[in-house]
Amino acid sequence: MSDFDLVIRGGTTVTTSDISVCDVGVKDGLIAAIGAGLPRGDTDIDATGLLVLPGGVDTHVHLDQPFSSGADIADDFASGTASATAGGTTTIVCHAPQTRGGSLTEAVAAYAVKARQARIDHGFHLLINDPTPDVLERELPALVAAGHRSVKVFMTYESNRLADAQILQTLAAARRAGALVCVHAEHHELIGWLTQALLAAGLTAPRHLAWAKPMVVEREATHRILALAEALDTPVQVFHVSGAQSGEEVARAQARGQKAWAETCTQYLVLGESDMDRPGFEGAKFMISPALRPPSDREALWQLIRDGVIDIVSSDHSPLRFDDPRGKKQHGEAAPFNKIPNGVPGLAARLPILYSEGVAKGRIDLRTFVSLVATNPARRFGLAPRKGSIAIGADADIVVFDPTRRMRLTNALQHHGSDYTPYEGLEVLGYPTATYQRGQLIFDGANVLAQPGAGQLIARSAYAEIAPTGRFPTPFNPFE
Repeated sequence: MSDFDLVIRGGTTVTTSDISVCDVGVKDGLIAAIGAGLPRGDTDIDATGLLVLPGGVDTHVHLDQPFSSGADIADDFASGTASATAGGTTTIVCHAPQTRGGSLTEAVAAYAVKARQARIDHGFHLLINDPTPDVLERELPALVAAGHRSVKVFMTYESNRLADAQILQTLAAARRAGALVCVHAEHHELIGWLTQALLAAGLTAPRHLAWAKPMVVEREATHRILALAEALDTPVQVFHVSGAQSGEEVARAQARGQKAWAETCTQYLVLGESDMDRPGFEGAKFMISPALRPPSDREALWQLIRDGVIDIVSSDHSPLRFDDPRGKKQHGEAAPFNKIPNGVPGLAARLPILYSEGVAKGRIDLRTFVSLVATNPARRFGLAPRKGSIAIGADADIVVFDPTRRMRLTNALQHHGSDYTPYEGLEVLGYPTATYQRGQLIFDGANVLAQPGAGQLIARSAYAEIAPTGRFPTPFNPFE
């Protein structure tokens, strides 16, 4: 009987602290040994000249989640996790959305049924759209104790947004329960005012989304949520920081010692507002919120990454079909920008694009890349040490990655449910050749091998990363 079920041999193994040429031995789904000259396993893989990386962890994903407008998201858990697998991602955290007037507990239970089709491991953000006393005082603590350790709130969208008083109540309840609060930060009323002014002026094309959602709406809301969280000493994660000014707000909060963190998304690092100005209706393919920004903001994001202000890159995978009356064309090709559903797919493209644009072009080093796509999201969201690193005792979630492989991205390579990718034709240098979950091959470089239902729902225990600091703006502690 072999010592190992699998040995990945002779690859360049990368963690946030070390890069070395070695073997990785897997036994019973766990990483059992790391070193040179390991005994043969039942299966031996020659990874000479390749990178051996921890499986990607994407903590901002939307799957099988209805749009309030009636548009259909293009991926259920089977297709969405197939896409993740093809891109070297082995764990995702999705949004379990509460409906207004409905129970959060019942929403999570219903979402867990949908997630039974997942091919890879997964967790949930508790998306609170109606923070009633029963939800915050009874349901939320029980759900957090059951392992759902992150809450999501929106500051915009009619069907999702919470008023400041509701946000404060939710921040307080999350702090008491021991959950991290994640925020979509945009100023709702200002967006509405600008939208109506643009429509009245006849400025209705997809590109005018960027005019309705300029950086000031994101900057102001980011400043506000950070101030509210600071007053309550509640740790927060600002989702999809899209440029310099909102990133600077997070940097200032961090400099004050606040537990405030930021992610950006792949699309903000490679796409821009000019993509929404493509001919005809093509610009709709690139409509997301916050909106895409000018090139100067893209470069600012890379600097924020190098400075450590932004330490996670997610996909914000929110796929719609383009040529579909329940997708981007829900209201036809003549629809004004405020009637076109927002969102783009991106699960499979995240690792290849970030490696190509970051490591291959010299913007970041290899260890920073691993931190951004695996180690930091695993640690931030309570999935470590099981996920996010190649270490003894961790799950054998591993990506074998060819840093020399040139690929031109196409929709077919994404293995998702959408009929397009916003990255069509983008050439990348570096691509996964194999993805393993708990030592099982789930992507062979071309084909998704994981079956629907193979993934596990991961319960997250309490963890120190998101513990409050114990500091308040005054000597008064409102929680004692």
